[in-house]
Amino acid sequence: MSESKNNTISPQLEASWLQLLHDVFQTENFALLKQFLIKERNEHTVYPPGSLMFRAFNETLVHRVKVVILGQDPYHGPGQAEGLSFSVPPNLPVPPSLKNVYKELHDDLACSIPSHGHLGQWARQGVLLLNAMLSVRAGAPSSHQNKGWEFFTDELIRRLSRHQDTLVFLLWGKFAQSKASLIDETKHLILKAPHPSPFSAHTGFFGCRHFSQANEYLEDHGLMPIHWQIS
Repeated sequence: MSESKNNTISPQLEASWLQLLHDVFQTENFALLKQFLIKERNEHTVYPPGSLMFRAFNETLVHRVKVVILGQDPYHGPGQAEGLSFSVPPNLPVPPSLKNVYKELHDDLACSIPSHGHLGQWARQGVLLLNAMLSVRAGAPSSHQNKGWEFFTDELIRRLSRHQDTLVFLLWGKFAQSKASLIDETKHLILKAPHPSPFSAHTGFFGCRHFSQANEYLEDHGLMPIHWQIS
């Protein structure tokens, strides 16, 4: 999404996503979402910047998607949100949930623990790092929930499921797992676990082995596995 001087907001997406979603942008629901975002940006600080709001789609093209990791909404602290779920810029501390993701990666695939939290290497290999809400008011988690983003991202998941084959969906936590009904389980692999948050990681996220399971599924279907090690 980009903002111009007259405060209009329009999507700036790579062509393959525009082709998949072009009619969604013409709906009344999306028009109402744009109006809400214009008002929010006029009155509050909103993360991420407009230029990064659709980053997940521009770094992982439709035909390259292999794995979808679904988050809830962007980080709400200064400079953290960069348009990729769970990811932060390399100059910031690694958030607690991502630390637990790295711990599970280490235990599952013997990956070394990275010193930063930027997940662009995953995105460029076909891991769609998708948040259900693509924006948030500074310091106010879930503040953009039920404002229209879910309509957009739910339809995106439905269309990915319908038009693509053999994708892996990693659904961590109850919110992400509520999206399972949007996915055709006869065509795709759905892996569920508790959220990697420090409050719930010990209830089943640790030991879930989602990363090795995802790679096994991809290889079984003749696809290159994800190189999960972050350098």
